[in-house]
Amino acid sequence: MRSRFAAGLVLGLTLTLAPAARADDPKPLTRVAFGSCVDQDKPVPVFDAMAATKPDLLLLIGDNIYADYEKGKKVKATPEGIREKYQQMARVPGFVKLKAASGRVLGTWDDHDYGQNDAGAEWEHKGAAQKEFHDFFGTPANDPRRAQKGVYYSEVFGPPGKRVQVILLDTRYFRSPLKKGPFDPKTRIAPYLSNTDEGVTMLGAEQWKWLGEQLKKPAEVRLLVSSIQVVADEHPFERWTTFPKEREKLYALLRSTGANGVLILSGDRHLADISVDTSAIGYPLYDVTSSGFNQASKSWRAPEKNSYRVAGMPYGDNFGFVAIDWSDDPRLTVQIRDEDGDIACGFKVRLSTLKGTGPAVAVKLPEGVLAPADAAKKVGETVKVQFVVQSVGGKANLYLNSQKDFRAKDNFAIVLPTKLQTGTWAKAGPDTFVGKTVRATGKVETTKQGAVQLEITEEKALEIVKE
Repeated sequence: MRSRFAAGLVLGLTLTLAPAARADDPKPLTRVAFGSCVDQDKPVPVFDAMAATKPDLLLLIGDNIYADYEKGKKVKATPEGIREKYQQMARVPGFVKLKAASGRVLGTWDDHDYGQNDAGAEWEHKGAAQKEFHDFFGTPANDPRRAQKGVYYSEVFGPPGKRVQVILLDTRYFRSPLKKGPFDPKTRIAPYLSNTDEGVTMLGAEQWKWLGEQLKKPAEVRLLVSSIQVVADEHPFERWTTFPKEREKLYALLRSTGANGVLILSGDRHLADISVDTSAIGYPLYDVTSSGFNQASKSWRAPEKNSYRVAGMPYGDNFGFVAIDWSDDPRLTVQIRDEDGDIACGFKVRLSTLKGTGPAVAVKLPEGVLAPADAAKKVGETVKVQFVVQSVGGKANLYLNSQKDFRAKDNFAIVLPTKLQTGTWAKAGPDTFVGKTVRATGKVETTKQGAVQLEITEEKALEIVKE
């Protein structure tokens, strides 16, 4: 990534916190503040606004210092330099005030507190950087995290029925090398390309195994913290889709474990973004990006391309805030706030919405029959496609959609034209198809709006599959 954040520690100082928001505390979490990217050499007025929210839990989700920068200039990070930057951050008055106002502080790292821009498993000082990370966050000397490789961690807060699981991923320690494309003189960027080589990884085998175990633990809300964006996939910088198979693996794990209540928190980008994928895991998967504490652009800039965006703050320092109302039909209120503490954008969602229908079961399709994702790659070709209809649209022609939201990026529609709504389909409507498995044969086409569809040309080209 291209950002910088500082969170320091004076020599011998650890984060001394108020005795609240413990995992064994019967009081549930109701206020969580989070964000990323702070340069220890610059003022951080947003910390005062964050302190005013008095969060039960503060999540520092990456670039908690800029170990590879010194007063705005790039330098070679060393273990001693990382320690000094943490010490400097710990003396920042706003940070001292913020940690005193927070019930608990947890964090993970990104590239600049790890020690090198966009670095992964190859970083030579990652072991030393991990020690300084734990010293800063006050990890006890006998804590297993001290001996573990990587800074991933999980903890559950609150009583049964009101549990919040915080899962902090480490997207640095084990990450495979990135692939960079040629320099583009127009954008002045050498974009990262998708790396689909065999064996590449974002989290590493041990962390993947651990994550699967954590997702099976009981919790009503799961805050899944990734230092880089998961859902947004169109910008040229670091993101989970630099390793596309790894993001699919993450989505598959969320489905197979039946993990409900997942809300992704991310950072890195020096902007704020709220993205949602309505089809990845069986319920809306929100990815809320907050960046940076003092690293965002201070002047206007246009939003970067993101088809999953539902709201955003493309410029201005910011932080994220999650309020949880545990009354009947609990609700999450998720906000992006500016440096004055004012709400720039956000959304509300009921926990009942963040629930799937249970672990997904892979369906084996007959020979020659394609799933929507594969059929969508065959534009101009005649194919046979099969899927469970999630919604039906249209007043004349009927559109049988593979996704509940017909506007979803990966929606595939089978079109049943009015002239064929005779015979078998004489009284066809939403009740005929929703929840049913259909199979259709026809040519795959794209509309002017970029939607992918297949229009049948004869009645027998569409059938409801009996299971």
